Amino acid sequence: MTAGGEWVLLCYRVPREPSTPRIAVWRRLKALGVAQVGDGVVALPADARTREHLEWVAEDVVRVGGSAMVWVAWPGAARQARELAERMRAARDEEYVRLVDTVRQATADPDRAAPGRVGALRRVRAELRRVERRDYFPGPARAAARAAVAALAADIDARTDVAAEAGR
Repeated sequence: MTAGGEWVLLCYRVPREPSTPRIAVWRRLKALGVAQVGDGVVALPADARTREHLEWVAEDVVRVGGSAMVWVAWPGAARQARELAERMRAARDEEYVRLVDTVRQATADPDRAAPGRVGALRRVRAELRRVERRDYFPGPARAAARAAVAALAADIDARTDVAAEAGR
């Protein structure tokens, strides 16, 4: 996606009490990787999928007694779109860095049992998929995270092969 094109905006207001629906909306928006444009205004690069996701969130907001509108908009200046895209990229980069750190921790102990490493691999693969789904402007951090996860998988495979050879 390019930063200069259409954006889909959700303008919403959720009642303060009870707090459970407000928190549910916040978590859903976070899972989508939205950019916070202002108080009660979030944005995603526009495509059919992002528009549909924000329309679903809007329906949920209205269902709990709030108000919500979904808009399709173009930035007034290319600089604004670039800044918004860069903020979104930086947020995903932070997630990728945390993922690489998790992989490093899983490989730090050379004596760690294979089931622990396999479980760690399963968790980081799932987290990588979640982050990639909300990564609209991929940068080098995505490639680094993919490489780290692939290296963990290769390490597990190599250790499994060595253990199998030793057992013969």
